[in-house]
Amino acid sequence: MDADRAAASRHPRDAPALPGVRHVVAVSSGKGGVGKSTVATNLAAAWADMGLRVGLLDADVYGPDIPTMFGVHDRPRMADDQVIPLEAHGVKLMSIGFLVEEETPAIWRGPIIMGIVRQFLQQVRWGDLDFLVVDLPPGTGDAQLSLVQLVEVRGGVFVTTPQDVAVGGVLKGIRMFEKLEIPVLGLVENMSGFVCPDCGARHDVFGAGGGERLAASIDVPFLGAVPLGVAVREEGDRGLPTVLGRPDAPEAVALRAVAVAVRERAEALEAEAEAEGS
Repeated sequence: MDADRAAASRHPRDAPALPGVRHVVAVSSGKGGVGKSTVATNLAAAWADMGLRVGLLDADVYGPDIPTMFGVHDRPRMADDQVIPLEAHGVKLMSIGFLVEEETPAIWRGPIIMGIVRQFLQQVRWGDLDFLVVDLPPGTGDAQLSLVQLVEVRGGVFVTTPQDVAVGGVLKGIRMFEKLEIPVLGLVENMSGFVCPDCGARHDVFGAGGGERLAASIDVPFLGAVPLGVAVREEGDRGLPTVLGRPDAPEAVALRAVAVAVRERAEALEAEAEAEGS
């Protein structure tokens, strides 16, 4: 608890790096249901498929979807007082979903959330990683603040759908990261139009272009638009990231392009930091 109290008073700019991890990238959203965990899952899987060393920390303690999306439901084992993360599709995984029953509700206050995030960061044997993706809960709450106070975060990826109610929520999350001096790597617009497989007509079920317009208006990189389609749902239900299970689907192509863009942005920020420190 003393460690948590010390972290709670720390400014994110003073947070220590996570040993062995080159980039910690947070994936966040303003509201639920926009596909944040889908983006986090496919970022991690795409990077692993590119030959990078990748971990995925599911910090969405109220709705842990990562076990289902990776098709893993085992319990992690312990070794030398550390948790050994599970692994699927080349990605090391840790989630509260591995530790509690699926129907058990998470009724936890802020200090417990900070403790869980701290344990997942410091007591899991992540090893050497190029990227640790952190899937955060929606909004601007305890998990977000705990993460950036406990460990140096290379940047945040924000996910929205095109409609105004989602765009307005994600703006608050972006402003939170800016206030805490955490780089915003960019914005992803998910569920961006549905193309009918039978007639080829495009239907903007959730509106069009809201995320791209927001990114332009606040000078945040727009990382790409991911179309709405059945491939994400079908592959997610069977525990296979879309970029691996249906690599030629439009959604997979868009998600892989997002992964490339985030990687390039994170590495550019790393190079800038190294140049400033030399």
